[in-house]
Amino acid sequence: MSNLLSQLREPFTGEQLFDHLPDIVFFIKNRKGQYQVVNQTLVERFNLQEKSQLINKTPSEIQGVRYGQGHEAQDQLVLNQGKTLLNQLEKHAYAGGYYGWCLTRKLPLWGISGEIIGLVGVSQDLRIPDMSGDDYEAISVAIDYAEENICQPPTIDDLAHVAQMSIYQLDRRMKRVFGLTTGQWLIKIRLNQAERQLIETDLPIVSIALNSGYADQSAFTRQFKRTTGMTPSEVRAIQPPLCKN
Repeated sequence: MSNLLSQLREPFTGEQLFDHLPDIVFFIKNRKGQYQVVNQTLVERFNLQEKSQLINKTPSEIQGVRYGQGHEAQDQLVLNQGKTLLNQLEKHAYAGGYYGWCLTRKLPLWGISGEIIGLVGVSQDLRIPDMSGDDYEAISVAIDYAEENICQPPTIDDLAHVAQMSIYQLDRRMKRVFGLTTGQWLIKIRLNQAERQLIETDLPIVSIALNSGYADQSAFTRQFKRTTGMTPSEVRAIQPPLCKN
């Protein structure tokens, strides 16, 4: 492998390969968290025209501090602590003003002297759930139960019991249908409900937290920001409630 790479005319980054994968955002950042290599999908997600508009910029410089600070805080875990982030469930802003769910992976890049010199990452869009097969039919009762009891909220053990299968069996089927573990799927439906209530009602944030199955507002806010990059209050500031209760 090393002999092959040493014979390449240019360093291999994978950029050209990832340019042809529209459901995957690919990037390499330097020690300062600035983009050094990006694929075309990321350019389009930021509603830009050229890759050069991203190079040597941080997420906050592209998206603004409100949107970018969450990504940068995540980067620092990789750059400063050498942590590997795998299958981090996140909600990202796309061009056109809409949002979508993805799974993000980030790895540190180590220099020849043993220091971290940057990171490489990908964010892959969640696929459309496959609700046509036996896997969905087998877990549908657990899905219905979870959606009807979000404010409780049900545990993974509860859902496995309702589905009459082991946690492992439930997880395996959930991944085949949704591309997510049972735990990730639960987070997704709880935060989807919370976001709807933030936008569609003027309920206090503490009430929305309880309605979405969180014990208190602070726990809800931490999970919401970790997943969406914004706090519930920031969402409300951007999108005031559509109706009053």
